[in-house]
Amino acid sequence: MQALVCEAFGPVENLKIRHWSLPDLKPNEVRLEVHAAGVNFPDGLMVQGKYQVKPELPFVAGGECAGIIREVGDAVKGFTVGDRVIAMPGLAAFAEQVNVDHKLLMPMPSELDFPQAAGFCITYATSYYAFKQRAQLQEGETLVVLGAAGGVGVTAIQLGKLMGARVIACASTDEKLAFCRDLGADETINYSKENLKDRIRALTDDKGADVIYDPVGGQFTEQAYRSIAWGGRYLVVGFAAGDIPKLPLNLPLLKAGDILGIYWGGWAARDPRGNMQNFSELLGFVQDGSLQPLTTEVYALEDFLQAFTVIGERRAQGKVVLTMTHP
Repeated sequence: MQALVCEAFGPVENLKIRHWSLPDLKPNEVRLEVHAAGVNFPDGLMVQGKYQVKPELPFVAGGECAGIIREVGDAVKGFTVGDRVIAMPGLAAFAEQVNVDHKLLMPMPSELDFPQAAGFCITYATSYYAFKQRAQLQEGETLVVLGAAGGVGVTAIQLGKLMGARVIACASTDEKLAFCRDLGADETINYSKENLKDRIRALTDDKGADVIYDPVGGQFTEQAYRSIAWGGRYLVVGFAAGDIPKLPLNLPLLKAGDILGIYWGGWAARDPRGNMQNFSELLGFVQDGSLQPLTTEVYALEDFLQAFTVIGERRAQGKVVLTMTHP
């Protein structure tokens, strides 16, 4: 089969599509025919050797996908050949097939197509965990989302609105902000033109933001934190800007504010039951029509460089997905 292979840590331009053989299927695994795989910012870091996890070389990246089960191991329960599923293999999703532990599968709702399903796991799970378990976001609170037009930012807008928050979306261009308003953002801030702290304070009648969701880092972190409300919660999601910021610790002291790390993968490994409960609730939102996963950037596997580029240059509007062609 064909797969997107990392043979040495380095720029994504060095990745190669080549033949890749899967190991024998274990009793607890299924062999999944991959139809689409979600591309996430950490995937680019991983192939560069800059992520906290460094797989043994060579490897196939890709942590989430959707497809059709073509083979099941003897110990697999609850899934059969032909089932359409969402999978979280953690690695190896950028390929035509992948072996996945059946505990890392979820039935794919009929309301979703393969690209939507493939991009569902990591970003929506991250934002829901951030709001539900970490920030305990309440109806009527003000939520500020940085990098709001990107893959996780979109999910933060959608889930924030679903949970009853007033959402202020922040991004670097007017085009991105129009996209955010279409998603339901109540207010928008162009932080390439406006002072982030001053605008957040103005839009909240000087109260500040109850919750700030930050997948960007860099120069805007301190500005955003200076706008936080008394007792507010700052969610550290990632560092898409490339720079890990430093924050004066007198600020959380003066605001009685929290700084909360959002490492969904680490939590999911420690609390698999809670993680699956979150997924059950998210899938319920999809099935009752209150949540429609958005996939706007879809590329064929051979166009992987374009997919990584729009993420790396922060040009993506919504989720980025690679698709695989099968006869």
